[in-house]
Amino acid sequence: MPHSLTHEDSAMSSKRVGEYPKTGIDVLVVGTGLAGLTAAIECVRKGHNVRVLERNATINTAGDMYFMGLSATRFFKHWPELAKEYDEISLHNAWIETFKHTGEVVITPKKVADRLKADGLDPKTPPGTFQMRPLIYKMFVRQLERLNIPIEFNRRVVDYFEDEKTGKGGCVTEDGKRYEADVVIAADGVGSKSQQLVGGQVRARSSGRAMWRAAFPIEHLDQNPEVKEFFKMMPGNEPIVRTWLGPSTYALTLTREDVMVWIVNHDVTGTEAESWNHTIDKKEVLDGLDKMPGMEKHKWAPIFKDLVNCTPPDTIINFELLWRNPQPKWCSPGARVIQIGDSAHSYLPASGNGATQAIEDAISLASCLQVGGAENVPDSVRAHIRFRFIRNSCAQKLGFSNAELLQDTDWDKVKLNPRRAAPRLPKWVWEHDPEAYAHENYAKCVKSIKAGVAMEDETSFPPNYPKGYRYKPWNIEDIMEDMRNGKEIDLGPGDWN
Repeated sequence: MPHSLTHEDSAMSSKRVGEYPKTGIDVLVVGTGLAGLTAAIECVRKGHNVRVLERNATINTAGDMYFMGLSATRFFKHWPELAKEYDEISLHNAWIETFKHTGEVVITPKKVADRLKADGLDPKTPPGTFQMRPLIYKMFVRQLERLNIPIEFNRRVVDYFEDEKTGKGGCVTEDGKRYEADVVIAADGVGSKSQQLVGGQVRARSSGRAMWRAAFPIEHLDQNPEVKEFFKMMPGNEPIVRTWLGPSTYALTLTREDVMVWIVNHDVTGTEAESWNHTIDKKEVLDGLDKMPGMEKHKWAPIFKDLVNCTPPDTIINFELLWRNPQPKWCSPGARVIQIGDSAHSYLPASGNGATQAIEDAISLASCLQVGGAENVPDSVRAHIRFRFIRNSCAQKLGFSNAELLQDTDWDKVKLNPRRAAPRLPKWVWEHDPEAYAHENYAKCVKSIKAGVAMEDETSFPPNYPKGYRYKPWNIEDIMEDMRNGKEIDLGPGDWN
């Protein structure tokens, strides 16, 4: 049985790499997205033995920007080199401005710190920041290299298995090679082959939405002085995020010293793919902007179209947005194979939670395995799932609510309250510390599981989701039907703010 946590044990969560005793737990990580990369380095810090498999010839560091929440970056305090590099690549002193898609200014440029103050938040502790995907991924890859974590490339996993008698999980690659470990972390994204072992195939389905995305060197704006002037940085060479809200669509632009980024949410067109390497021609975007629902009278601002025209060839990605219905079974029957990140739960970009929750998953699982020890891997995996499922379900639903807010903005309400033009980032999301939470509540969680207490009836430790919320199963189809019928998404009881 796991030991009861003392004050000394709780302090263990602050140890750096090399300070934890070796657990003897062999961990196999499949996939090198943010969940897999974080799992690898955190499992090393926690004293586990780690190997990584990647389906491609290299780790994909392409892409543009996404949101990294504070709850996902607190663990950098244990990695001084990561903390330093993260600080260097972060968008310091960033500004934000909000437009209608037509170009009308709704919220004038303000420093993010001032927007936080207006929302009653501490500007010195922002809920998170926009980050450049290539820079974040390269930072994590360098950390794996510093730790000499072994990675095998071109290892496409086609099946997962476990042997409860020997206490091993495993996977098989397409060339027939078998791998085994005490625990296998399936961090290989939506459609992971682990689904069949975990509980039957849960089909990844299209959301009906996609994202046109582009990131390119800022000097490409030199070809159009008006675009260069409009999308310029703020005084002091400070970066700015501009949001564009329209009927059934929204867009983001980011101007940095070195790069220009633009993203547009739209209905599927038939040319999308879930890939950072699948490019399309700019003509598809320019034609598609005017064909969007609700554009009959009020077209996109010409300056935004001019920005698209400045984009160099082979740059624009049409990225399909896939998801799976929430399902609480993330592990194999013997708890030797465990899904994390998108393989367990997928997000809409508007949630600001996909990258955040993937990293939280990895930190939580590494911590649970360390507290439980080698003799209690199944208990640790199940405790981790109990810590994570309802929280992720709530964050997923919040993502739908934010998408509704951005895609169907009520401009009359925005004029009265500009906050209605910004997605919600509630405290229960960004104040969470997944590592401390696991250390503080592990023993209680394992005890409640062994006592047969259902996840939704858990009261032995505080929730890491909206206070007062009680989980009830829900599905994406019902939410989409409500959205199509103009119904506001019902988040359920509890304090979602």
